[in-house]
Amino acid sequence: MIGVNSNIFVYAHRRDLPQFGAASRRLRALTEGDEPWLIPRPCVHEFLAVVTDTRLFKSASTIDRALRQVEYWLESPSLRVTGEGGGHWPLLREAVRGGGSAGGAVHDARIAAICREHGVGVLWSADRDLSRFPGLRVENPLDGGWSTLARIRQGFRSFAHAPSRAGGTPGA
Repeated sequence: MIGVNSNIFVYAHRRDLPQFGAASRRLRALTEGDEPWLIPRPCVHEFLAVVTDTRLFKSASTIDRALRQVEYWLESPSLRVTGEGGGHWPLLREAVRGGGSAGGAVHDARIAAICREHGVGVLWSADRDLSRFPGLRVENPLDGGWSTLARIRQGFRSFAHAPSRAGGTPGA
């Protein structure tokens, strides 16, 4: 099963990001396909927080547009959305220790633990930091390399202030 991290959803939603084309094609293949895939519930929350944040995007998505986007993805019959289950704590503890996590990186450990708990074989992410967690294979499904979103968060926001054409996936 494929798990999908929040940054892939951000790229598939924001037409003004260079990864939009690749991300929207890959997500469309998942949403319309038969292969089982999973969204860790915290990734939905993070997607909503990021795409509606006017500190990251001058023309941030409205909450209604972002919610419609999530609802489109949730219509996929092969999708599971899940969070922490009964076996979460030992996997989180292992991820935090094994990945050397502290502070904000604990969120990444949480995503890794949820994926492992629910049988994710590979996590799609443009955040290579997630590859540090034991027992989780991480792949960047996008053309053009690693995380533009990480560069935004580090303050390189020049492209993020372009006019928004968010809502790239049908139904958004």
